[in-house]
Amino acid sequence: MHTTKPTLLLAFDFGLKRIGVAFGNTLTKTTTGVGLVEAEDDATRFKKIEALIREWQPEGLVVGVPRHDDGQDNEMTARCQRFARQLEGRFGLPCATVDERYTSVIIESCMGGAKARELKGRVDVGSACLILDQYFLEGR
Repeated sequence: MHTTKPTLLLAFDFGLKRIGVAFGNTLTKTTTGVGLVEAEDDATRFKKIEALIREWQPEGLVVGVPRHDDGQDNEMTARCQRFARQLEGRFGLPCATVDERYTSVIIESCMGGAKARELKGRVDVGSACLILDQYFLEGR
């Protein structure tokens, strides 16, 4: 009998003030928004992420990397790539990156075009789910 063990993943939609977090697995390819990391400094940010990793016990991590519409880097591209490297180094888990162009736009349109201040972290958590969905769509 052959069984496939699901690979558990946490995905992150990195932002300077908020980081949306989603959980999923490669067997069912389903995602669930699990929360929001809000922190003003790296020490607090990584402490909160460490707590999520302990709670959800993922075997891998995924970080969305934004780009301009034409695929060129934008002001957040390098920061997100650095964040992915920091996660991998701090927690010893493999960390993949995926193109996250349009995730926030898609989530905001699904929420009826509500203003960003009304949505707060829901856009970030929803974007983290889409980042993980994109990872699954890429067949990784």
